[in-house]
Amino acid sequence: MTSLSPGLYIVATPIGNLGDLSPRAAQVLAHADLIAAEDTRVTATLLRHIGTKRPMQPYHDHNADAVRPALVARLGREAIALVSDAGTPLISDPGYKLVRDARAAGHPVVTIPGPCAAIAALTLAGLPTDRFLFMGFLPAKQGAKAAAIAEVAAIRATLVFYESGPRLAATLSALAEGLGDREAAVTREITKKFEEAVTGTLSMLAARYADAPPKGEIVVVVGPPGEAPPASAEDADAALAEALTRLPASKAAGEVAKRLGLDRKALYARALEMKR
Repeated sequence: MTSLSPGLYIVATPIGNLGDLSPRAAQVLAHADLIAAEDTRVTATLLRHIGTKRPMQPYHDHNADAVRPALVARLGREAIALVSDAGTPLISDPGYKLVRDARAAGHPVVTIPGPCAAIAALTLAGLPTDRFLFMGFLPAKQGAKAAAIAEVAAIRATLVFYESGPRLAATLSALAEGLGDREAAVTREITKKFEEAVTGTLSMLAARYADAPPKGEIVVVVGPPGEAPPASAEDADAALAEALTRLPASKAAGEVAKRLGLDRKALYARALEMKR
């Protein structure tokens, strides 16, 4: 790659281990006409790692509205890369308005995917990942934090939060109070030498960190609420009857067993009865 077409490039950067920068991301950063960076000092370290220097423009919560129009205007003739300090831009970072305005102005928007702390934490936590809700940082004030937790208490999904060390114990206690004492994991220093995932109930974790707030970037992963009541015989029969219109008895039993969490052999026997 010797040049980039004009447009906006969303570039994911390492969350700790510089070896996680993809070759494609390195190429885009090395050849962009301008890099819009959350903190140019942090991005300068990354550029030194790949042996290049590029023009940079700060782009963060405090100046985004002021500098965004000029960035969009330049996209027609220049390739601009958007990076955050770590991970995937727009995920708990400014940037979606830049993407929106770039697309509205007719400029190409390209994503260069890579590390994301929320997704990495899910892979470490050992909690269900079939449905999850990313919550970013909870509000700092106690009342607003409790209200935000109450809003998601009934959602049947694993919850993912970003948090800082000094606030961790209070947040874990608030989560235990608002969600019940669910299984959870505190992941920190992801991809770094001291990466860890500490698992337990929310109350256990709150007690662990009460007097010893950890250092580093932290992601809290909280399991979904308790299992729904088991499916009734009527539920199983209805699901089997529908599945048998599409599948042979064996496959119908397997599909329903997986969906409802029931015994496959019993369902297979019931499916044969229903077919007769």
